[in-house]
Amino acid sequence: MREALRQARKGLGLTSPNPAVGAVIVKDGVKISAGYHKKAGFPHAEIEALKKLGGNAHGCTIYVTLEPCNHYGRTPPCTEAILASGITRVVVGAKDPNPGVPGRGSQFLKEHGIEVTLGVLEEECRTLNEAFNKYITARRPFLIAKSAITLDGWTGTSTGQSRWITNEKSRQFVHRLRAQADAVLVGVGTVLADNPRLTVRLRHSTKKQPMRIIVDTHLRTPLDARVLDRISNSQTLIAIGPDVSREVLERHEKSGSTVVVCPVDQGRIDLTALMDILAAREITSILVEGGSSIIGSVLRKALVDKYYIFMAPKILGGGNGIPMAAGIGPKSMDGCIGLRDMQVRRFDDDIMIVGYPYYG
Repeated sequence: MREALRQARKGLGLTSPNPAVGAVIVKDGVKISAGYHKKAGFPHAEIEALKKLGGNAHGCTIYVTLEPCNHYGRTPPCTEAILASGITRVVVGAKDPNPGVPGRGSQFLKEHGIEVTLGVLEEECRTLNEAFNKYITARRPFLIAKSAITLDGWTGTSTGQSRWITNEKSRQFVHRLRAQADAVLVGVGTVLADNPRLTVRLRHSTKKQPMRIIVDTHLRTPLDARVLDRISNSQTLIAIGPDVSREVLERHEKSGSTVVVCPVDQGRIDLTALMDILAAREITSILVEGGSSIIGSVLRKALVDKYYIFMAPKILGGGNGIPMAAGIGPKSMDGCIGLRDMQVRRFDDDIMIVGYPYYG
């Protein structure tokens, strides 16, 4: 199953709105084939592994990170291919979380004489597809918030300067996070201050760029902003309020961007409503890389599913910097947002803290 997980990770960021899945076929204790799901509409992991054997796996065991599908979607059901191949045992990491098909794949295989073992490395297999699991059950994107801060908690100086808080290794890891997400989201303040591209720039090339989403109530994004360029294969979506003039709107639409009118809440884009709009566009995961304003907004709306906080060994040493999250916080420590299942990792002198929030 660990090898199946390794196979599945090859598809991370490429399979949306499908999950990343890996499969390994074993005979007499020896791996004879492996495969992974490469892209929505392409063969599933089980089929990729079976193809390498000409569809014939008589007497073999297949290890698969996610329960084989038993329904027709973009591709035929994998359960039927498993039956036809002669496989006698199926080992499953995690059950299919789709509320419309719980356990049907495993049940179908059992009813046709296949031995099925469930729950092997289940937690690791579920975590691999945590974004898909949230999307398929709640019909909302999985929201990841990323912040880079000094040891005393600032994400920028009083002048707004924030390049660079963290080191090159930390920034390269953030590009990997971008590559695995369907979209990167920032507020217009970040666009005006930093003029970012928000593309994936890794040492090793990537075949996919995330959608770039700008939260811009009054459509202040300049037409020459780098986030609007079409050099990469990345799309740009701008979420605006209902009061933008038709003239300004048309200029942006001609630039090739997608402009979406959203409801507003207290003069700002209603981020909860925006999540529903993005889910309808099959956006399953979003990396929020914005500044303190947008981070504060998603935090107070309890929209964040996972945090990545990078701490650099720097002390701003003042009280007039830009905080990680802007806005009014709780009046007592009891109102703080906690983190569970935390992990800590070093990138040279930088420290990365990863955790899942729980809201009291």
